[in-house]
Amino acid sequence: MTKYTPMIEQYLAVKEQAKDAFLFFRLGDFYEMFFDDAIRAAQELEITLTGRDGGQEERIPMCGVPYHAADNYIARLVEKGYKVAICEQVEDPATAKGVVRREIVKIVTPGTVMDGKTLGEAKNNYLASVAVADGETYGLAACDLTTGELFVTSIDEPLETLLDELNVYAPSEVIGGADLLQAMRDFPGGSPSAKLLTEWDRQDWDLMREQFPQAAVEELTPVRREAVALLLGYLSETQKRSLSHITAIETYEHRQYMTLDPFTRRNLELVETVRERTKKGSLFWLLDRTVTSMGGRLLRRWVDKPLMNRAKIEERLEAVDCLYRQLIVREELRQQLKDVYDLQRLVGRIAYGNANGRDLLALRLSLEQVPAIKATCAMSGSATLQALGASLDECGDLRDRIAAAIVDEPPVSTREGGLIRDGYDAYLDQLKEASTNGKVWLAELERRERELTGVKSLKIGFNKVFGYYLEASRIHSNSLPLDRYERKQTLANAERYVTPELKEKEALILDAEEKMVGLEYELFAQVRQAVAEQLKRLQQLAEALAAIDALQAMAAVSAAYRYVKPELTDAQDALHIEEGRHPVVEAILKDGAFMANDTRMSGEDGRVLLITGPNMAGKSTYMRQVATICLMAQIGCFVPAASARLPITDRIFTRIGAADDLVGGQSTFMVEMMDIQTMTAKATARSLVIIDELGRGTSTGEGMAIAQAVIEYLHDRVGCRTLVSTHFHELATLEETLGSLRNYCMAVRESGQQVTFLRRLIRGAASTSYGIYCARIAGLPEPIIERAYTLLGDFEARAAVRQARDEAAAAGSAEAGGIVPAAAPPEEAAAVQLSLFGEEPNKLSPAKAKPRGEAGGPGDKLLEQLRAADLINMTPMQAMNLLFELKQLAAER
Repeated sequence: MTKYTPMIEQYLAVKEQAKDAFLFFRLGDFYEMFFDDAIRAAQELEITLTGRDGGQEERIPMCGVPYHAADNYIARLVEKGYKVAICEQVEDPATAKGVVRREIVKIVTPGTVMDGKTLGEAKNNYLASVAVADGETYGLAACDLTTGELFVTSIDEPLETLLDELNVYAPSEVIGGADLLQAMRDFPGGSPSAKLLTEWDRQDWDLMREQFPQAAVEELTPVRREAVALLLGYLSETQKRSLSHITAIETYEHRQYMTLDPFTRRNLELVETVRERTKKGSLFWLLDRTVTSMGGRLLRRWVDKPLMNRAKIEERLEAVDCLYRQLIVREELRQQLKDVYDLQRLVGRIAYGNANGRDLLALRLSLEQVPAIKATCAMSGSATLQALGASLDECGDLRDRIAAAIVDEPPVSTREGGLIRDGYDAYLDQLKEASTNGKVWLAELERRERELTGVKSLKIGFNKVFGYYLEASRIHSNSLPLDRYERKQTLANAERYVTPELKEKEALILDAEEKMVGLEYELFAQVRQAVAEQLKRLQQLAEALAAIDALQAMAAVSAAYRYVKPELTDAQDALHIEEGRHPVVEAILKDGAFMANDTRMSGEDGRVLLITGPNMAGKSTYMRQVATICLMAQIGCFVPAASARLPITDRIFTRIGAADDLVGGQSTFMVEMMDIQTMTAKATARSLVIIDELGRGTSTGEGMAIAQAVIEYLHDRVGCRTLVSTHFHELATLEETLGSLRNYCMAVRESGQQVTFLRRLIRGAASTSYGIYCARIAGLPEPIIERAYTLLGDFEARAAVRQARDEAAAAGSAEAGGIVPAAAPPEEAAAVQLSLFGEEPNKLSPAKAKPRGEAGGPGDKLLEQLRAADLINMTPMQAMNLLFELKQLAAER
């Protein structure tokens, strides 16, 4: 078998180190891919697939991308959930013997992307690692490599709880043991929505001990320690460089925060909308009036993880209250923070050695704002803000060093000079002067040679191949003193020359410029390293500034929409909201048309609200607003209401909207039942449960039975605060048997054929759902609407007949001592299946297509006769006669 060429052999050897990644193999000015990598990359990136000889009879598939544009192609592959291994030349081709040595210098994965522009400045990019101990205790570590944040917790509950906690971070990548990752994939509806799940079992204990203080490591439980060691092992393997910006482990207990499963996050639209999966229209979109990227990321984390600790909630509320009432202080903070750059990601680039002159300039400008922010916090009058202000480290030494070294407008590149200020280094100043004087000398030489030769178009030029030269058009070549001019290059219309004097000066100028560029980079690297040694100070400063920004954002929103400070209470049976509003819906309406509603869930007011009423009347919006108000209070924000007295809620469960799981083979009804199972299993007396349209998706009888059973279970056994909406109006009778259940409905006003949904919650139960009216609003053809009203009248008439018959039979049985008369009851009006658009015998008539309750509508005579019948005092014979009359009326219709 013919061997591959040495270069392809080298490629294959390197590829063995990154079997699960695309290998970007550096060849000159391109990154090349070969074999299967080339075929797949050509498809994914939509680039041309070619081939090359590799020592075999068949050509090897190949594709490539220019090295200067590689970042875009890498980002596209990573976004699709792939890994990319970057293989570079690690020795000088000029001195290499044989094939230039190449090595993988970095592996880019979805969880280790460092480009903030690709990620989005106001969004974290987490890499999560999971571990398990004794099959029942889980460890979770989540790290954002761009900021250096590392969060660690452990969970001694079922796998579902681990998945709930994992989804808080929405990690781009999850690493862990093969068995645990497979269990996550197999868990019904619980697999994390990461772009990539990577099997990984190599732990780096040595790096963990080097990275963090011994005390911090020893405080970790074994399973937490294992999760951190897995994470560091993976980062070390993929990044192949120092991780010095990961300076601290932030441990927490997951019970410190309100638990929100993925369905609740989606249904409440906390950080993205259900339909379009965009930020706009979400709660985070409304609250995000931050002016720094790090403030935006922190606020998003607060929305994702509402607090359970009342004291910490009160601290945030105190700061928001102060900024709410002091417009000048709030606006001063906003203006000062606008000039603060993303310190967290600046720190990450500095630690990685990727920071350029503009990054250090951004750091200096940010540090220059700190004294003013500190002073504003000190005079705010808020204890929380004053404590944050006192914690701000001005980092004056770093600010002054950067200001002394880096110019005000540094170039993007760090390798081309122009970075260092005059006066910072004496030797550099000498080199600059030599370079400047050399260029002045060149200009003087050009002027002198023009005079000596009489060639006015003579000029001095430069290129990297020939250096400096004198250029004249060919028509003037005979006018030049060829005893001094040595021809160097002939062009189509010009000749290029050098002189001994130019050669001598060229060596001095180029030597000075080369030394100057090299020295500038060396001095810049020293400044960058000095900053890198103070990363922890900068990270702590960034964290405090982010908190100040998040607090002022919540205060700005609260002031703009007239929110109020919620009163927190330890009494679990007291939830009072006066004139509550849905914050996002209200903000989108903008015209003040939102209808506010009260909510009372306490002793006499009941803790289970059964809400009936028509479609489109606002039941779902009302229930979501109650949940959103509770959540906003626990992130420390004011709430959209006239007043609010709220207990601390440990979990919010929502079942809103119809959804199926086609891949999992689960129907809409099965998905709903699984959600209900989770609620009944995990809800406590401190939870808030919201169920919209309970019992749909199956037959009316079964749906109603399940709905009543669920309500009774939540009422009797769990004792949680519950909001249930339903179209089963028969369930309204539960108020008579369940002491803490109260009936509510959405008010409606009828006027002729016009129905107005008032969106006002009122006490009592509704009697109809106005479904056909909603169908008309949706634009269904009028024949369908008219036919639906006709059929509705038929259905109700038959139901009335059956009810009258049953009651008559029961009355007859009572009169006869429990013996039913031998005579068989008359047949019920036959149900005839007719064409939807047929004219006979039930010809569609607009006169019959009227909403229920309007005079002359379908079934009115039947209903009037039924209402007038005294069934209790009626004899069996009278009941039989009534049924006969009703049948006659039905036949006439």
